[in-house]
Amino acid sequence: MDHPVDLTSYAELAVLLINSPERLTGLEGLRALLEEGGRYRPGCRITRGDLDALRDLREELVTVFEAAAGGDEQDVVDRLNSLLIQHPVQPQISGHDGERWHMHLTEGGRMADQYAVGAVMGLATMVTDLGVDRLGLCQAPPCRRAYLDTSSNRSRRYCSERCASRANVAAYRARRKVNGQ
Repeated sequence: MDHPVDLTSYAELAVLLINSPERLTGLEGLRALLEEGGRYRPGCRITRGDLDALRDLREELVTVFEAAAGGDEQDVVDRLNSLLIQHPVQPQISGHDGERWHMHLTEGGRMADQYAVGAVMGLATMVTDLGVDRLGLCQAPPCRRAYLDTSSNRSRRYCSERCASRANVAAYRARRKVNGQ
């Protein structure tokens, strides 16, 4: 299995959760988050327990990205190892939607467990295959949204084109002001 390709979508679940605190205020918001992440199936039961568990997971994942942004590789690894113990992986071979056989990390347990296993294992695989510096927090003040740097030259610094443009315009204006223009 080629982990960086196969598990990047799982790592993106962590980013989605971190960047969506407003969706963790009720079950409808959680359902929308799960739908966006491709984790919600019609008829799937989500509970207040799922909501509480994903709120807690979000806080833990934020600390992983903060440690990565601070360059503390050991802290990132320690935090991910702790999360891997809390959310053990249960791999299964799956085939659906006309796709060939492939690995899914879990299909059992409550919804929050399924989400957590995917997000944590995806991040752990990214860190081991690509490095801690691939986990980032947007450098456009005051944003601080999480992102995964999948660029070939490890150059990503912003969560979106919007933040990159805003930061570039601010830097340009600051230079002009210093030069008296």
